Amino acid sequence: MTKDIIIHGMLENKSIRFAAIDGTELVRDAQQTHRLSRVATAALGRQLLMTSMIASMMKNRTDTVTTVLAGNGPSGNLVCVGRDGGLVKGYATEPDVELPLRSDGKLDVRGYVGSNGKLTVIRDMGLKEPYIGTCNLISGEIAEDFAQYFTASEQQPSIVYLGVHENAADGFVTGAAGLLIQTMPNCPNEAVDHVMSIADHIAGIGTRVAEGEALQTILEDLFADLDAEFTNKMQPSFSCDCTRERLERALISIGRTELTSIIEQDGEAELTCQFCEKRYHFDRPELESLLKEATEE
Repeated sequence: MTKDIIIHGMLENKSIRFAAIDGTELVRDAQQTHRLSRVATAALGRQLLMTSMIASMMKNRTDTVTTVLAGNGPSGNLVCVGRDGGLVKGYATEPDVELPLRSDGKLDVRGYVGSNGKLTVIRDMGLKEPYIGTCNLISGEIAEDFAQYFTASEQQPSIVYLGVHENAADGFVTGAAGLLIQTMPNCPNEAVDHVMSIADHIAGIGTRVAEGEALQTILEDLFADLDAEFTNKMQPSFSCDCTRERLERALISIGRTELTSIIEQDGEAELTCQFCEKRYHFDRPELESLLKEATEE
């Protein structure tokens, strides 16, 4: 089994930075966990790849990033959360929606997400308030929308590629890869022009990963003339950090009245984590103990 990888580096005399990901396994895990349709796999997979790359670039181990795609398509909301090391979790509120292929034979991600709506990025860096940035969707293809977000909301001109390849017969994910290229402050125009010269080749990353080529090899080839320096590697994964204690706090937070109603009417409760589908069961004594905590608070 191939291990997922994130590779960081610099280009053009350190005037441009990049993050690249082979996230094939994490997208497969998300597909299996949420029983995603083919088009939902492509859409949520792209967002997971992007969220993982953003998370891998955060400064502090306790920082988290949440990305929310809320378009006017049948997908509902697509929600992903990334944390230290590129670990990521996510879900689609409508995971089983399937759409006909586009006229060119490709999955209709735009039709699933919608081309009107909002992309929201929430960075929680342990301050009093998280940083929240939003922008309008410009295509619903996700990569273009994130590129627009970085430029418009974070004043960070960026090139974004996100690709999820699936077997036409059964939807099995054969490859999932992404690339984020961003200019550093005072980046010279010549460096930008030089990087833009490889733009037509970037879309081939996903195909090459799906064919079994190592991400490091692909990047060395792609950046051969760009003074590339590889600085860091990480192993991302589709990983949920939910705990029973968190669900207990959630039950306490609904208040005495609602908790009492659950105890009197049902005598038990079962909560399911949206991100990993894990179920947590609480019997009457446990609920009564939580009610006592809610009362004391």
